[in-house]
Amino acid sequence: MPLFVLPASGGVLPGSGLVAPSDRTAPALIAPVALPRMAPELAMQAYERRTALQTMELASYSSTTLIRAQLPDTAQSGEYELRRHYAAPRTLLFKAVHFTGDGFVKSNVITRLLKSEVDHVQKDDTSLTAVTSANYKFSYKGTSQAEGGLVHVYQVKPRKKRIGLFKGRIYLDAHTGSLVRTEGSMVKSPSFFVKKIEFVQDYADFGSFTFPVRLHSEVSTRLIGRAVVDVYQSDYQPVASTIGAAQQTPAL
Repeated sequence: MPLFVLPASGGVLPGSGLVAPSDRTAPALIAPVALPRMAPELAMQAYERRTALQTMELASYSSTTLIRAQLPDTAQSGEYELRRHYAAPRTLLFKAVHFTGDGFVKSNVITRLLKSEVDHVQKDDTSLTAVTSANYKFSYKGTSQAEGGLVHVYQVKPRKKRIGLFKGRIYLDAHTGSLVRTEGSMVKSPSFFVKKIEFVQDYADFGSFTFPVRLHSEVSTRLIGRAVVDVYQSDYQPVASTIGAAQQTPAL
């Protein structure tokens, strides 16, 4: 990444009318480092490389999860705070911290959501739902602004109609290739009782890892009408695998 350094040798300082002392070196003035903008193809390559490394190097993580669910048709709602712990490859545990709201929302919306996430980690091949070129076709749509930064926008279309896949768009940081946002609708319902799921999910980098931090979803169901669910994740504490890290260390 380029550093922009002004000349530090003796001579006239541009625009100042002053002469710099020649018997000592003037301090170098370094402008803030600005990462170069990546071409769309390079950003996608960086994203897929980062995704592969995270799959290999992430040993575990813990975080705080806050879920807010609403049933607009019945004016019911609930808020559930939990501690989440994941250990690769197939362990996901939740510890309840605090719940407020309607018990119906807790048991029929939030608890079902948590159970489906645990089942996915424990029983499914998560590589089949990863946002990668193995599962999706990507079509570049230009640049935009998201989370205060420049992003490359790609339309995504799943290669198969599989539970856990979606059609919509992803947003990659134009300077690093990190995933910033995914949005769209699921292409296949996970249950007969769910008719449609639309969502927007934001991500952030924590060291060398990328995790979801906000999820807004709207679900159309056959029994309870529309459900609106917002999930906030914070206090991430990732642990890297020493084996994975060692494999990435070049031999001297």
